[in-house]
Amino acid sequence: MEIQILGPLVLAHSGRTATPTAPKPRSVLGLLLLNADQTVQAAALTRELWGASPPVSAPTTLQTYVLQIRKCFAALLDVPVAEVARRVLVTVPGGYLLRVGPDEFDLRRFEQLASAGRRALAAGEHVDAAALLVRACALWRGPALADVRAGVVAGPRLKALEETRLTTVEQCIEARMRLGHHQDVLADLTLLIAEHRLNENLCAQLMVALHRSGQRREALAVFHRLRASMVQELGLEPSKRLHLLQQAILTDDPALEVAPRDDGLTQLLDHLVLQRARVR
Repeated sequence: MEIQILGPLVLAHSGRTATPTAPKPRSVLGLLLLNADQTVQAAALTRELWGASPPVSAPTTLQTYVLQIRKCFAALLDVPVAEVARRVLVTVPGGYLLRVGPDEFDLRRFEQLASAGRRALAAGEHVDAAALLVRACALWRGPALADVRAGVVAGPRLKALEETRLTTVEQCIEARMRLGHHQDVLADLTLLIAEHRLNENLCAQLMVALHRSGQRREALAVFHRLRASMVQELGLEPSKRLHLLQQAILTDDPALEVAPRDDGLTQLLDHLVLQRARVR
């Protein structure tokens, strides 16, 4: 079986697909998948569907939705609904538990690959880190559960998951830059910043990548666009580190030319801060 939530919801097996079509059963399935292999209390599912004012019929209606989901799995796996209730979507005290195999669930694969990639990056194993993180990022087909309506319970979980995705993308770009692939990351960074205009880390990565690609003027333009947006929308200046990076580019600081294999962005910015402190 193949279960995908990193984008539109997909349940597939042996060339067949089957997912609930009605919005509320899809919301129930989405929350169960976000908490796969963990008990989801019926009270949490009720809040997800109806907020703080559930109807009197909520418990019975929730059971009906769970049955509809079980029928989808039964049709997909070609097994009786009773077997799905025993092995896949199980009733437990107070709620339900959806069991998934680690190799059949894209979220689980993403978490495993991203974690391994982070460890490799921290250990200086940049080739392995880049390969693992590229694979992790490639699992995403759009926002998680893009075609499922998120309620008050799933919404914060999806927001946290999107933040994890962005962090992983930043780490993937970092690993590629440490391998000297500065020109290769420019298109990815440009697209990301169009979506996350006020993200200082992405802007810093783009500034360094542009500078090391011989595009100094464009690197400075990234800083000025970020500063204008932050001042206009937040009433704030970019961080001290971004200002120091701008100054380093203006003065063609040799620190920017450190061998990329050994020079992570965090280390570079830390070096610029320390260098400025010594000058003072």
